[in-house]
Amino acid sequence: MSYHFNEIEKKWQNYWADKQTFKAENNSDKPKYYVLDMFPYPSGAGLHVGHPLGYIASDIYARYKRHKGFNVLHPQGYDSFGLPAEQYAIQTGQHPAITTETNIKTYRRQLDQIGFSFDWSREVRTSNPEYYKWTQWIFIQLFESYYCKDSNRARPISELITVFETEGNAQINAACDDDVTYFTAEDWSGYASEEQQDILLKYRLTYLAETEVNWCPALGTVLANDEIVNGVSERGGHPVIRKKMTQWSMRISAYAERLLHGIDYNVEDLDWTDSLKDIQRNWIGKSVGASVTFNVNMTSDMLKHVQHDPSERHSELVSESHPYKIEVFTTRPDTIFGVSFMTLAPEHELVSKITTEAQKADVDAYIEATAKRSERDRMADVKTISGVFTGAYAEHPFTKEPIPIWIGDYVLAGYGTGAVMSVPCGDQRDYDFAKHFDIPIPNIFEGVDISEEAYASKDNVKLANSDFLNGMNYKKATKRAIYELEQLGQGEGKTNYRLRDAVFSRQRYWGEPFPVYYVNGKPQMIDEKHLPIVLPEVEKYLPTEEGEPPLGRADVWAWDTTTHSVVSNELIDNEHVFPLELNTMPGWAGSSWYFFRYMEDAMRDEVFASKEALDYWESVDLYIGGSEHATGHLLYSRFWVKFMKDRGFVNVEEPFKKLINQGMILGTSAFVYREDGTNRYISSGLIQDKNVLPIHVKVKYVNASDELDIDGLKRDSEFGDDYSDAEFVLENGVYKVGREVEKMSKSKYNVVNPDAICEQYGADSLRLYEMFLGPLEQYKPWNTAGITGVHGFLKKLWKLYVDDNGLKVSDTEPSKDSLKTLHKTIKKVEEDIENFSFNTSVSTFMIAVNELMAQKCNSKAILEPLLILISPYAPHIAEELWNRLGHNDSISTVPFPKFEEKHLVESSKNYPISFNGKMRFTLELPLDMSKDEIEKTVMAHEKTIAQLDGREPKKVIVVPGKIVNIVG
Repeated sequence: MSYHFNEIEKKWQNYWADKQTFKAENNSDKPKYYVLDMFPYPSGAGLHVGHPLGYIASDIYARYKRHKGFNVLHPQGYDSFGLPAEQYAIQTGQHPAITTETNIKTYRRQLDQIGFSFDWSREVRTSNPEYYKWTQWIFIQLFESYYCKDSNRARPISELITVFETEGNAQINAACDDDVTYFTAEDWSGYASEEQQDILLKYRLTYLAETEVNWCPALGTVLANDEIVNGVSERGGHPVIRKKMTQWSMRISAYAERLLHGIDYNVEDLDWTDSLKDIQRNWIGKSVGASVTFNVNMTSDMLKHVQHDPSERHSELVSESHPYKIEVFTTRPDTIFGVSFMTLAPEHELVSKITTEAQKADVDAYIEATAKRSERDRMADVKTISGVFTGAYAEHPFTKEPIPIWIGDYVLAGYGTGAVMSVPCGDQRDYDFAKHFDIPIPNIFEGVDISEEAYASKDNVKLANSDFLNGMNYKKATKRAIYELEQLGQGEGKTNYRLRDAVFSRQRYWGEPFPVYYVNGKPQMIDEKHLPIVLPEVEKYLPTEEGEPPLGRADVWAWDTTTHSVVSNELIDNEHVFPLELNTMPGWAGSSWYFFRYMEDAMRDEVFASKEALDYWESVDLYIGGSEHATGHLLYSRFWVKFMKDRGFVNVEEPFKKLINQGMILGTSAFVYREDGTNRYISSGLIQDKNVLPIHVKVKYVNASDELDIDGLKRDSEFGDDYSDAEFVLENGVYKVGREVEKMSKSKYNVVNPDAICEQYGADSLRLYEMFLGPLEQYKPWNTAGITGVHGFLKKLWKLYVDDNGLKVSDTEPSKDSLKTLHKTIKKVEEDIENFSFNTSVSTFMIAVNELMAQKCNSKAILEPLLILISPYAPHIAEELWNRLGHNDSISTVPFPKFEEKHLVESSKNYPISFNGKMRFTLELPLDMSKDEIEKTVMAHEKTIAQLDGREPKKVIVVPGKIVNIVG
């Protein structure tokens, strides 16, 4: 009987769906285990063979855990809000919901055909109103909270209001905006409602503020840093500029220290790789140093500005003599006497106020050019030296000497204070800047030559020419410098973080609507009992002609405070009906908490997840996904979970206990070579010194010998007339393409569809092959030809159980060799799964099947447990053979075989029997035989007698457990 994998796989996929085999229970006597994949965005292209890699690994582990007696939750869903669906809607007019639903159906079909043990009863879609109702709810909770530094956790904003009413804010120690001013209880009670709301916004964990954002004009939206690659949008490759906009932001910076603490100290809660932890550490970027304030020396231009701006004139933060001050953060306050200039970010708010008339044109031009560069480009560019002098000077806190103020794009407005005190003798970038613009470079280090390059000062280098710091090393000088700055009132010790508050607004249609309406321009939260606020219909998905987000096109997008419903914009009267927020939430909103929603088996509408479910599942035990989410999704999820723990909504501090980043399966691209200036394509072997342009072609038109199907390429409608009249220069009668291993991508035409693989070789072959390619965490190239090896193995496995007459398994007692094969396989496979070394398990299966076939094993006692070992990897063939062995229930929860050491312990030794040092035959003898017993047995053997032919040996050398040598 042949191995009809297509029939077998469809049969068992239907069985699992009908029986809900993998449905988890929230009440079980079994220990729980929660296995999760980073859920996919359902793109129109569907899955390629690289996508299932992590899913296969997590599925193997989930199935293994079921065999080990765990109640396993292994859910799946879709991160279904996203820019691609919206861009498609803009191009075609089709509603993103329709596109998303179509794409999800494709994904579901593809996922099912690979045989994943997902609990689909808990499916999550972030674009479903029933789901994003709770994302809106979490947003409201963040708005109604502030971060108390004394208790080191988020607390209700109502508590803060109570303190304001009774004490004012002088004693409040909370995360807040930098420009908060002190007020008394009497002041608070005297403020108008709008003023009170403005003050509270400075404390709330989600707040409105004007911020520098990455604006993509082509996409009409703000992009996060991780959505930008090489200065252009990851989606579409469009230019990105820096722009100031009023946006919703999340005060993630309040959690910076706790996010670091979780990485460094909560080992039990956070079993992550060191490389992933380092990425987050560097992104959070903790620095210990000092805040230093530099007074700006007044020019006539600046005095005129202050005279015409009463808010500047009477600010509590400035004095009559120095209305402008520049605050910097430095990790090296000991080098303050080496400051010879200051550099501000081009976006710094003081630039426009302090720039002199003579420098204004140059400064404005530089600011305009900088706006076209992303922050990542500016951070990465360490070679380009550029900047402009503002014409203004600051005053050194100690020497009172004037310090020129420059702007330079290597300083970022959002990091620290957006200003740096530049010490060219101690910092390479400052040194290069000073040399380029001929700025003085004072030397403050004792016995150090800085004539050629900046000197990165060490702890053991003493300071010189530094007034009261002379002769001190780094540590002593740092303490003394901070003390002296505090005495002047121009500095203090401070800890700073690179992590900035996360912009939470997107100018898109296809995203979660904010549960926010505006009264006199002040944001108001919609009561949670009226959620969800559902996306309205719009005619187009583009921003409005006035530059508003797409929701600005909605005709029914106003909030009626009497009926508590969304009504027509025509009814807005700013008394009872008010405008709703036009921005939508970013993609990371719904993905920052979805793992909790999976815990609720009933998907109840009155809670995002019940207390019982949260208590039982707690957090994700194993999370598998890509490392590209380290500074986005993973960081934001940790932030939201810590907040939700603070407010008592969940009972865990970290969402993901163990995290594994799977590597990437790379595609082997194919290239044709167009001769420059012509429509001739040169075969790869004939290129030589010709000037050619490599062009990607679809790999489906290339065979295993790298030969191009020219007719197929010419008929492909996607390329239009590109190749219809092209000339192909052949070598030996064929056109040979070039090959290169690259990221598998639709744009590179190197995508391999899993549908075709499953059709030709079966899902079990695909699963085994993806694991066989190499270690899970590594990148590895796909080669379709290689799958024939694992497919052949499955055929051999089938033949071990079934022949032309049907099942050939019997109840015969297993041989000692077969028991040894089985138990060394149990041991190896269990170790491999526990260590996520799935590739070596596949090799172990192949060895085991070869050995059992050589042993002619047909014992049920061996072949049944072997199936259980293989079932996490190749579940369809395992289920089928298990069923043929007479079992009516699924193999999925059968106990994992137990390893028994005794079957690997050798009880005998196959001795080489030698005569005068030459081995003539072997003889298996018990290991516990004495030396004399071994000699007697060997000498009595017929082959020994024949070899000696009546001669008496001179001596017999016996080494127990090793050799026997008869010397004649």
